[in-house]
This record gives sequence, structure tokens and C-alpha cells, in this order.
Amino acid sequence: MTEPLTPGRDPALMLEQTLAAWGGRSDLWIFGYASLIWRPDFEFAEQRAARVQGWHRALKMWSRVNRGTPECPGLVFALLSGGSCQGVAFRVRRIDAGDVLSALWLREMPSGVYDPRWLHCRTPQGPIKALAFTLSRRSPSFTGELTPAQYQQVFTQSCGRYGSTHDYARQTLHSLRKQGIHDRALQRLLEVAGAPAAPEPPGR
Repeated sequence: MTEPLTPGRDPALMLEQTLAAWGGRSDLWIFGYASLIWRPDFEFAEQRAARVQGWHRALKMWSRVNRGTPECPGLVFALLSGGSCQGVAFRVRRIDAGDVLSALWLREMPSGVYDPRWLHCRTPQGPIKALAFTLSRRSPSFTGELTPAQYQQVFTQSCGRYGSTHDYARQTLHSLRKQGIHDRALQRLLEVAGAPAAPEPPGR
């Protein structure tokens, strides 16, 4: 079972377009901002601390399979426009990039919910352009603004095939801290749930 297909979206076509935009002439960079940091599930030749401008990490995407159910939806992170985001950039060798992207699509894009974008990233070793999975505020999976009470309800009740939203958020915060990234907004959300930000077993 996968997340429902987003109306009007063709994941296979979006993969073709992404591969064409990459061009295959150099190694591929992928920007991770949540579970890709702690469970990339692909071989990479290098990883770097990275920051993107104009986008920020937000726990504002509904999940009705992985971290919730249709009756009690959970939440997963998305990259929304505005602000900035610290994450991790992974370099995939050109020879491996096609296979890596195909596998990554099965994980991140089975429903076609994200808008894949090539974003400029700043890293300590210099600027790069990396593939990132962003979310439009026009998407039916975008939650809009949620109240603290709504987050608390999700944290205490929503659980899907890969575990609870609360565990997913705690694991993400733990992994960000290990990378030296301090996400105060996520810390405040977890304080809403009234639970410590301890690590949990991996899973998405």
C-alpha cells in the first residue's frame, strides 16, 4: 500500500523530466532535510553540510499510509518556500545516479506529491546544485497552519506502517543534532507533545 496518487501527477513522467534536467554529464547531488539524513537508503560518494535559501523544513504534509491512516492522518516533513534550511547534501556517482534516482522515486514519489527541484546549496567546500523534494502550498497534501492542539493530537494518535509521526519527528530532530543542526521550530513542536526528543529506531 502506498500514499494515494496525487490528482493530475504522473510520477514516471516527473522522473523522466528530472533525469533530463540533470543531463547525466556529472555526479548527482541530492539534498536531504529529514529522513534522507538518517536513512538515505542509497550509496553515495560524499556528504556535506548544506544550506538552501528560500526554502524551509516544515512538518506540514499529510501522511495517510507511512505515518498515519486515512482515518487518522499523520504528518511528514516537506520543504516549503520561504526562509532557509540546513540539511545534508549527498553526492552520487554519475554511473550510479540513474539507478539511485529510480529507487528514490519509489520511496519519495509513488504518489507524485512532491515537486522535485534543483536548488542552489551552500556548502563549506563551495556551492553546488542539488535535487530536493519540495511541496507546493496548493497541494492537497499541504496541511496549512496547524494549531498546537492539532499537532498534539497527531503526535499522540497517528501511526502508520513505518511507525508514529511522533517517533519520526523525534528521530529527525536527533539526527539533525548529530549533524550540528539546531531546528528550534521542530524542538518547539516536540515540546507541544510533552515528550523528550530521544532517538527512535529508523523508519519512514
